[in-house]
Amino acid sequence: MKKLAKIRHRDNSVAGENGKIFSINISKEKGVKKYPVAEILITKFGLEGDGHCGDWHRQISLLSYESIKDVIKKGIDVSPGDFAENITTAGIKIQDLKIGDLIIIDSNPVNKNDVPKNNFYEDDENAVLKVTQIGKECINPCRIYYQLGSCIMPSEGIFCRVIKTGKIKVGDKIYGENI
Repeated sequence: MKKLAKIRHRDNSVAGENGKIFSINISKEKGVKKYPVAEILITKFGLEGDGHCGDWHRQISLLSYESIKDVIKKGIDVSPGDFAENITTAGIKIQDLKIGDLIIIDSNPVNKNDVPKNNFYEDDENAVLKVTQIGKECINPCRIYYQLGSCIMPSEGIFCRVIKTGKIKVGDKIYGENI
């Protein structure tokens, strides 16, 4: 098993530093706003009960709350799930992740302030996702597109495939790793 290296940014901070799940969002159907849930099971096909669950490369989508806040600053009334993202993150620079990178969700950190130092992949408590796509074209523009003139999912959203299942909840730590 390869040892995973932390992604370092230009300012030498580590991706995932203080990262957490801000919101978990699901919907029964594709192409609609998702609604928040406090916790959920990540199955081998995606978030249990979500319309995007299936045997394909876009099982789970992520978007940062920082990106959503930028849209709010432009006067658009949006909240987590409005962009149809499954997981809204906070504190992790997901836009710096690349195809093939791993996302580790730590449901049981030893100490709230500590970043685990061993192999995240083999830890029984962690769910693991692999980045498979950066952004996506919106086939049918949503209300946000018409209000803003653009959408952030094509450039700032990421899509993943499940590598390791597990139960996740709002507030769980989240880390990006490259392999």
